[in-house]
Amino acid sequence: MEDFVKFERIDKSYDGEVLVVKDLNVDIAEGEFLTLLGPSGSGKTTTLMMLAGFETPTNGEIYLKGTPISKIAPYERGIGMVFQNYALFPHMTVQENLAFPLEVRKMSKADAKEKVDAALDMVELGEFGTRFPAQLSGGQQQRVALARALVFEPQLVLMDEPLGALDKNLREQMQYEIKHIHERIGITVVYVTHDQSEALTMSNRIAVFNDGVIQQLSTPDVLYEKPDNSFVAQFIGENNKLTGTVKSVNGQYCEVDLDSGGSTKALMVNVSSAGQKTQLSVRPERISVGTNASENKFTGKVEELIYLGDHIRVRLNVCGSNEFIVKISNEGNISFKEGDNVDVSWAPDDIRALDI
Repeated sequence: MEDFVKFERIDKSYDGEVLVVKDLNVDIAEGEFLTLLGPSGSGKTTTLMMLAGFETPTNGEIYLKGTPISKIAPYERGIGMVFQNYALFPHMTVQENLAFPLEVRKMSKADAKEKVDAALDMVELGEFGTRFPAQLSGGQQQRVALARALVFEPQLVLMDEPLGALDKNLREQMQYEIKHIHERIGITVVYVTHDQSEALTMSNRIAVFNDGVIQQLSTPDVLYEKPDNSFVAQFIGENNKLTGTVKSVNGQYCEVDLDSGGSTKALMVNVSSAGQKTQLSVRPERISVGTNASENKFTGKVEELIYLGDHIRVRLNVCGSNEFIVKISNEGNISFKEGDNVDVSWAPDDIRALDI
């Protein structure tokens, strides 16, 4: 099957010297929800803007259904856009805002009304059609912006931080709404955010950007469980990092002497031989406390216990770090308190030897 969207060897520079996107190669399948995730300045929004047609690649080509689009004007690409600031026309009603892209496309009034009504029902705003944007809440305005991007049935919808201006509860609610609309109508979505939980919630796949380069492109579970490098491990979810030197290699595992003393057996990811420096990554929920482990066992002091409802967050001073975090499921049976010394351990498969 031919890729729906294809970025082929894309470079982008604004000044002719610094590349903000470097040798980008990405294939997006029809019906996929792909999120571009990364910190500010990592190249994710520039990538989206090149796909939309608001920026032109310095090198390379972008294809939409096999057709090169770099020289096609934005309004001729058949792409819907949703921005953080909604970009609704304040002097138009909700219905008029939605009808606008249809009028531009010379659709008859009767057909346009049918499409507008259907789009409003899709975002559950059927009775709000005669209101003006200023009479709506932030969440309602964002749903109107989403409906306007979908009303002309585009082949592709691009979303640039569309939930950034909403409060936490509303943002989470809208994440699920957008996810369910995507599942229901099967449209292809490319979504930009710097919020990793948003990306994990909504996406089929996530491209993690840093410094103009995709560090890893994979499904949410693989990104979290099997980060390719220390940047991805730090950026996706919470992570404890330790540093050390590879002492020996045995199959897919290595023994690492920690800089803080002691050693741990770890899964090799970006190391290959003894003598290499490495950074180790282990997730807080993969650490056992107070167990009689035979390997990877250390003793640390409990610095802080934070009650978070479904789990307890424990901050320890262990392996040379007093910011070492363990998450323990709250089953009402924690037998230690702040100031106690406890044993912690982890399985070799749960600690990854990444790049330094």
